[in-house]
Amino acid sequence: MQTQFEKDPNGKKMIVTRDFNAPLADVWSAWTESELLDQWWAPRPWKAITQTMDFKNGGSWLYAMTGPDGEKHLNRVDFKTIEPPKHFTATSFFVDESGNPIESFQPMHWDNHFSETASGTQVVCHISFETTEGLEQIIQMGFEGGFNMGLSNLDELLAK
Repeated sequence: MQTQFEKDPNGKKMIVTRDFNAPLADVWSAWTESELLDQWWAPRPWKAITQTMDFKNGGSWLYAMTGPDGEKHLNRVDFKTIEPPKHFTATSFFVDESGNPIESFQPMHWDNHFSETASGTQVVCHISFETTEGLEQIIQMGFEGGFNMGLSNLDELLAK
């Protein structure tokens, strides 16, 4: 499966589209259940390790992206609106050990849409930033390649 990345620096956002050869219910579960997220969210050889997750309006997901050499980056995702199994919005932040946002990184605002297709499920993520610099920073950090690798991990998970 191919991932489409559309960058809109003027709009301070990117749109990521990916089709999966799996039923909507399975794809939704993989995006919303921590035990499944931990199996695909990070690009290999990194791993996502959930600390806490409460997938509900106003809930959050705290996880660590852990590298093969023990490097660790904490992230928090605050869920805003959830409409199973079609849509959820959230804001994600890099955070310190106390869970406070790291000021040198802008939050990422996610607007995720899930829909059935003839061959499975399509996911479209609208990811927006407060400034074009925030978008450029995450692109320079390798977001596109890393997220694409994670989505490939999800293909493998859904094929099982």
